Amino acid sequence: MLTTNVDGEGVSRVPVGAPTDVDGVTVTYFPTGWGRRIYYSPDMCAELERVVSTFDVVHIHAVFLWPTTAAATAARRNGVPYVLSPRGMLVPELIDRKSSLAKRAWIRLFDRRNLAAAAAVHVTTALEADDIERLGLSVRRYATMPNGVDLDVGFDEATFAPTDGVPSPIVLFLGRINWKKGLDRLVPAVARVPGAQLVVVGNDEDGYLPRLNELAARHGIADRMHVLGPLDGAQKWKAFSAADVFVLPSYSENFGIAALEAMAAGVPVILTPEVGLAGVVAEAEAGMVVEGDPERLGDAIARLLADARLRRRMGAAGQDAARRRFSWVSIAEDMEDLYREVIGQRAPGRPPALQALGS
Repeated sequence: MLTTNVDGEGVSRVPVGAPTDVDGVTVTYFPTGWGRRIYYSPDMCAELERVVSTFDVVHIHAVFLWPTTAAATAARRNGVPYVLSPRGMLVPELIDRKSSLAKRAWIRLFDRRNLAAAAAVHVTTALEADDIERLGLSVRRYATMPNGVDLDVGFDEATFAPTDGVPSPIVLFLGRINWKKGLDRLVPAVARVPGAQLVVVGNDEDGYLPRLNELAARHGIADRMHVLGPLDGAQKWKAFSAADVFVLPSYSENFGIAALEAMAAGVPVILTPEVGLAGVVAEAEAGMVVEGDPERLGDAIARLLADARLRRRMGAAGQDAARRRFSWVSIAEDMEDLYREVIGQRAPGRPPALQALGS
């Protein structure tokens, strides 16, 4: 794995330019220079040119970043097939809302070709593929594979409970605190449900928290909104276990991993149709899919909070669906199958470096 040491506004304290073991995966971090915003790294470019021909397949993650184009260019030049995962970044409405001119120029100059030349474009849901099609981009083949979830959601009872002191019923939101997540419609929705406590878990992105606090004050739920910051590991799962309902009212969400985690924890979920996982939730009857206006969201929250039997039934259905369809083992097997297929598309005359993946 090759990546940069960019970490938010700073850099990770990791060795650069040398292979490092990270949980059994060999990762090499590279420094960035003047083009830090797009993760520009001449050292990474040199390493890509040196090693890319030794691989059978390259898997590139994200768009609108320099390493994507560098890796795709190196792979094409060396006849190595590559898989590209846009990771939900190619949504027309999101592009139009933020840095539209720059992103559309980048697509024309770089990512249009990167996508068209990919042996496969990996998307997590059909909704993500539809978004790419709406941008008029040419794709040779889509490979639809969801994100997975850690099904070991147990925790020690002694684990600190981040929701201690928050009375029931609890409406949980977990994700980035960002305009895209639809918190501006969740706050007025909760205001329509007397007594409901809104617990917000996540890191503040783009300084959105002041706006969120202003919304809570304006709608009269400042005393019923509890912002806990980001939670990981056992504390995150304990927050899920304390929730009565999980809500993800995003304006756009290519998948919705937090909703899948809620399902794995047995919590009924409420999603907007723009969340990629919405179809699975509706099919499994693991929760409710409703339009994002505060009235409908509020009605859905009120209905679930008023019916404990319905919450238990939907929670159990979600947990079953998560275990059957979204284990990392089965998803890893599907991804290996995809790699094996695209390896067959290597340039004529170039022998495989490996006889089989994993050998």
